Amino acid sequence: MPRIAETDEEIENCFEVMSQLRPHIDQADFLSMVRLMESEGYRIAFLQEEGKVVAVAGYRILNNLHMGKHLYINDLVTSDDERSRGHGKRLIKWLRTQARSAGCGFIDLDSGTHRVRAHKFYYEQDFAIASFHFSEELGD
Repeated sequence: MPRIAETDEEIENCFEVMSQLRPHIDQADFLSMVRLMESEGYRIAFLQEEGKVVAVAGYRILNNLHMGKHLYINDLVTSDDERSRGHGKRLIKWLRTQARSAGCGFIDLDSGTHRVRAHKFYYEQDFAIASFHFSEELGD
């Protein structure tokens, strides 16, 4: 059963798996970054097997004019050596339950265009491509 990482130790234990999706994050900054994001509604859910974190999902419950109240998945990753064992599916199921309990009408996420295997997984979980996400990196 997924759990929300609440203690510093639980959050830090999620770093190894999270860094497989977000390799640019420095381990020394991870806890303080997560704690800052928590003040903005962010939570990390994780799955453990035999005391080891095998999958994580970072998410927030938000409101906007487009979807109203919804659960946004910031991060969803299963450890490389644990893929295709149902962990991602379990996290999505749990996130759906959280979203419904919170009165959300939607779950949404963004996925990098190069993540073809992830896209296949999202289709299998009944997600659809609903829009394009555009971004601009602001230089100095």
